Amino acid sequence: MTKPKITLETAAKLDQNDVLHNFKKEFYTDDNRFYMDGNSLGLLSKRAEQSLVSSLEDWKTHAIGGWTDGKEPWFYMSEKLGAKTAPLLGAKPEEVISTGSITSNLHQLLSTFYRPEGQRTKILADELNFPSDIYALKSQLELHGMDPDEHLIQVKSDNGATLSEDNIIKEMRSDIALLLLPSVLYRSGQLLDIERITKAAHEQGIIVGFDLAHSIGALPHNLDDWGVDFAVWCTYKYLNSGPGGVGGLYVNEKHLGSKPGLAGWFSSKKDKQFDMAHDLTHAETAGAYQMGTPHILSSAPLLGSLDLFQEADIKNVRCKSLKMTRLMLNLIYQELDGLGFQIITPLEDERRGGHISLVHPEAASICKALKKENVVPDFRAPDVIRLAPVALYTTYKEVYEVMMILKEIMVNETYKKYKNERDIIA
Repeated sequence: MTKPKITLETAAKLDQNDVLHNFKKEFYTDDNRFYMDGNSLGLLSKRAEQSLVSSLEDWKTHAIGGWTDGKEPWFYMSEKLGAKTAPLLGAKPEEVISTGSITSNLHQLLSTFYRPEGQRTKILADELNFPSDIYALKSQLELHGMDPDEHLIQVKSDNGATLSEDNIIKEMRSDIALLLLPSVLYRSGQLLDIERITKAAHEQGIIVGFDLAHSIGALPHNLDDWGVDFAVWCTYKYLNSGPGGVGGLYVNEKHLGSKPGLAGWFSSKKDKQFDMAHDLTHAETAGAYQMGTPHILSSAPLLGSLDLFQEADIKNVRCKSLKMTRLMLNLIYQELDGLGFQIITPLEDERRGGHISLVHPEAASICKALKKENVVPDFRAPDVIRLAPVALYTTYKEVYEVMMILKEIMVNETYKKYKNERDIIA
């Protein structure tokens, strides 16, 4: 039986039945722009703006007293944000802290959990991970006097876009001390089977960590149930905390109480911190893995943003996200067939994160043409176009219209007006 043609009316009906439809009003959006880059930087919400202004008011009104006397006391903000983030992770409040950046947090947890001993000296990663994670792994190996060429094992991809869990598990040997993988691959949008990978690694005595940059705020997690040892993430993508927003980390409760590999003043127990002792009494929670003073003005927007997730429910967010990416996939098949695109994102819902990735030999010039038509995509060299419809502020109608604009660019070959090379920032 032939599937009914997807039309603008199809998308409009989906919007009418969307339980998250009203959340778009919470964000600053532009009616003349189609924003498909929320997996790089999420949009500003009015709640995030309000919570940032509130912290500015605390500074203006209380000065240094804002640390304890403000509307949102700065001294406890990181812990409060951790508790508000925990439900998105399937974690307990004490296992989560808002702090640092994704890479500084990764360095902290690698310094804590990578303990080469005997023949167990290697780190297992993959060849498709975001470069920053690999830089961190290599530098940690070097700090331990290890040669990354020998001690960093990167699982190969069969197709240059996705990873096989079977291949990952095959690389789990007795000489592997620690495993680090992305939950969702940034290029293709593939969602890995975190539970299966963690279980297999633990059977081999391997510590397991995940980079959740492209999954937190887009889908539910069950880190406690899955037994993940640690995780890191950024908050400026799907969590909409703003450019340079403070990151976060998770440490499974079975490890709480461990001495942090990199200690700092905010590693302290709150009631001991101002004793000013030169021997650290570290927190017994994830707060122990903080180092420097919290970046308050880069943390405050997250207070408002996380309120939206509490109201929306991450399960609803995931449901809509999958429907939008499914609609996009179906429109690609319906409207873009024969125009040179290859879908590298897994088609199965359970293997797909929050964005769709298309490969095209003219990807850079296509992205420039899209921008000229007020569509904001994301280009990844050499030939990947990423499109991320975000559940809280993207409509189904917008997904449809973006696909029609892309079709027009291809049919009319307007992309050929632009050089097929990336800008300095892609």
